[in-house]
Amino acid sequence: MNEFFETPIEYLKGVGVARATALKKELGIASYGDLLQYFPFKYIDRTRFYKVKEASAEMPYVQIIARLTQKEIIGEKAARRLVAAAQDDTGQIELVWFQGIARVFDNLMVGKAYVFFGKPTFFNNKLQIAHPETELYSANPTKSSGSQALQPAYNSTEKLKKFLLDSKGIQKLVAVLLEQYGRNINENLPDYLLEKHRLIDRAKAFQQIHFPADFGQLKEASKRLKFEELFFLQLKLLKNKIFKTQQFKGNIFGNVGNFFNEFYNHKLPFALTSAQKRTLKEIRFDTQKGVQMNRLLQGDVGSGKTVVALMSILLAIDNGFQACMMAPTEILASQHYQSLKQLLGEGFVEFALLTGSTSKKERRIIHENLESGKLHILVGTHALIEDKVQFKNLGFVVIDEQHRFGVEQRAKLWRKNSIPPHILVMTATPIPRTLAMTLYGDLDVSVIDELPAGRKPIETKHFYESSRLRVFGFMKQEIAKGRQVYVVYPLIKESEKLDLKNLMDGIEVMSREFPLPDYRISIVHGQLAAADKAFEMQRFVKGETQIMVATTVIEVGVNVPNASVMIIENAERFGLSQLHQLRGRVGRGAEQSYCILMSSQKLSKDGRTRLETMVQTNDGFEIAEIDLQLRGPGNIEGKQQSGVLDLKIANLVEDQPILLKARQAVEAIFEEDPQLLLPKNQLLQQHFAEKTQGLSWNKIS
Repeated sequence: MNEFFETPIEYLKGVGVARATALKKELGIASYGDLLQYFPFKYIDRTRFYKVKEASAEMPYVQIIARLTQKEIIGEKAARRLVAAAQDDTGQIELVWFQGIARVFDNLMVGKAYVFFGKPTFFNNKLQIAHPETELYSANPTKSSGSQALQPAYNSTEKLKKFLLDSKGIQKLVAVLLEQYGRNINENLPDYLLEKHRLIDRAKAFQQIHFPADFGQLKEASKRLKFEELFFLQLKLLKNKIFKTQQFKGNIFGNVGNFFNEFYNHKLPFALTSAQKRTLKEIRFDTQKGVQMNRLLQGDVGSGKTVVALMSILLAIDNGFQACMMAPTEILASQHYQSLKQLLGEGFVEFALLTGSTSKKERRIIHENLESGKLHILVGTHALIEDKVQFKNLGFVVIDEQHRFGVEQRAKLWRKNSIPPHILVMTATPIPRTLAMTLYGDLDVSVIDELPAGRKPIETKHFYESSRLRVFGFMKQEIAKGRQVYVVYPLIKESEKLDLKNLMDGIEVMSREFPLPDYRISIVHGQLAAADKAFEMQRFVKGETQIMVATTVIEVGVNVPNASVMIIENAERFGLSQLHQLRGRVGRGAEQSYCILMSSQKLSKDGRTRLETMVQTNDGFEIAEIDLQLRGPGNIEGKQQSGVLDLKIANLVEDQPILLKARQAVEAIFEEDPQLLLPKNQLLQQHFAEKTQGLSWNKIS
């Protein structure tokens, strides 16, 4: 089934080595399958033919059948052009070419009827089309003909156009491929699925997506190919989940013992929310099944994910296991370590911090205590996955902001024990349901969707530059109450292209407006050395400075409960999820916190929507949905390291209903036939085996 799709593109008639090299380099088209799945980005409706007198300059394009009455090349050198005239029974139209003049001149035949297609304009009071698409009129056009009902338009590049592979050129190659090899496109979905979901067959779908007979056929082809793409994506994810369940037995946490109960009854400083309790029950259930847990814990900044993770860790310790917590940066790892210290106190359980900054002496002690089992919890960065780090009995792993870690890095934690530890992945980036189903479709998902009691929602305001003095006054009021302020800029140095407030200008203005000795300012940006960055952060954490002027390096940063104001300069330049993450830096204490979005008067439609959304809601999941609609799936949450979102035709925003149907279909199949062994599922098993050839399952987590 796969051989046809994998045939190198150079073997297609009309391609050859030079064109094949260009197609690979420019569009990533290396095989017949790549070309078939290089779908048109739009369709031009060629069902309508206009008379010459109906054409006007306001039209985006016009299609006219007219007989060529004359042609001539006029002008000298740079001003040379080919001018032709054609007419129908209502009038005359002028046609002009400035490039490829000799070739076009030789191909045009006076007295013949042609279909002319292009953008109409008026020049010297004459209706004119420059560089029209031109072909002899035929009552029975071929599939590659431009005058079919709906003409596909393909993205191309300047380099490809030199090989005559503009949209029209690509269209001709697809037509050749379908005419010669269309019969080789085999079905990959069983009949019962096609009938249930009313899907057309695969070969017809490819034919109609490239050369649709009408809008109805195009819709059917699109529905079929989108369903297929999303179905096999979900099949891969859920098959992976079943494989891991069967392949990897999990440690059983049968006891709820002293550590968990003591902490819950005497050390927990606040009551758990119902969302936290629900998540803990889900984890508790997972760890009793004897199957390795892989669970994603989603929750906004400040929703209490760390406490849930800690109580799950205490459950592991109660059952004789060790645990670790891995964060992407030293700052975040240190923050988790400090949180544990605060919650657990001294002498309750043994825990340590391991990062790149840990001294050799401290490392040696940590390694010894880890191997002996004396150390219960190890918090750290990717230093945790080094081969030297050996646990006596690792049973539970917490990975924070996991999209920052590669698959290989996560897999190394699996191998730290003969029975892989349970995995809890945490993210503060709210992910829309459809995206979570594709990015983390093989994980079980828990959501903490409420804030702890006592937390006040952050008030968000949008101000233009004209209100700058009012904002400064507000900052001084908050500082006078003993609070601290973040001021975040999008750039470090001035950009010639973007008229932005930059960090250096900002520091100058802040220093004038908030002078020493009354005010002290910390400065943090990506070009600072790590030690300098940490020093400045610590000054702010300790309250030695009242204002932190920074770039987005503080997006995932330190927890400063005393910081109550977040000012985001040029807020229109940030994405919604980034604005939401930045806002989450404040509101950590019991005091009322504020987020102020500063922008210029000129705002794009999307920019205005983003800022209005921020002012109207604090709900991370609502924000994530709007962000997905504005940006598309793009790079939201780890696309670059997952490869999951390399979708050819489906769109996670527009095609949510199809995705849900595909997911439900896969779930129903696996419920009845988890190994795909039934005769009716042989096609799926075959397709799945081909797609996953050479894939190492033990590297996926």
